[in-house]
Amino acid sequence: MTKIATGGHPDLKMVNPAAAAIDIGSTIHMAAVHPDACYTPVRFFGTFTQDLHDLADWFEACGVMSVAMESTDVYWIPAFEALEARGFDVILVNARYAKNVPGRKTDVGDAGWLRELHSYGLLRGSFRPEAEIATLRA
Repeated sequence: MTKIATGGHPDLKMVNPAAAAIDIGSTIHMAAVHPDACYTPVRFFGTFTQDLHDLADWFEACGVMSVAMESTDVYWIPAFEALEARGFDVILVNARYAKNVPGRKTDVGDAGWLRELHSYGLLRGSFRPEAEIATLRA
C-alpha cells in the first residue's frame, strides 16, 4: 500500500492573504504576519498601551487587514479593543479549537500556525457583542 503524503494542499485557496495572528499572554503577545510582508514575520510585544500601539503600527506597515487572536484568559481585551479601534478586522479564537494540532510547542509556533489557519479561513471567531452591549453586560 502506498503512503499518501500530507501537507502542501494545492486545493486549499488562501482567502485572507493580509492575515495576522497573535498568541496572547499575560506579559507578552507573540504576533505573526505573512513571511513575505516583513523581514521578521514573528515578533513579540509587551502588554502596555504603547506596546499595543506599536503592534498596530507594525501590522499597518505589513499591510495586515485581519487579525486572529488566541487567549485563555481576559488578557485579550485591551489588544482586541486597540486593534479594532485602528480599523482591523479582529476575531477571538477559542484556544480549544487551535491547540489540538501537534508540532507547535512554542508561542512562536502558535502565532505562525494561527496566522496560517486564519489566512485560509479555517478559524471561527467567538461571539463578541457590540461595544454598547458589552458595556451593559459588564
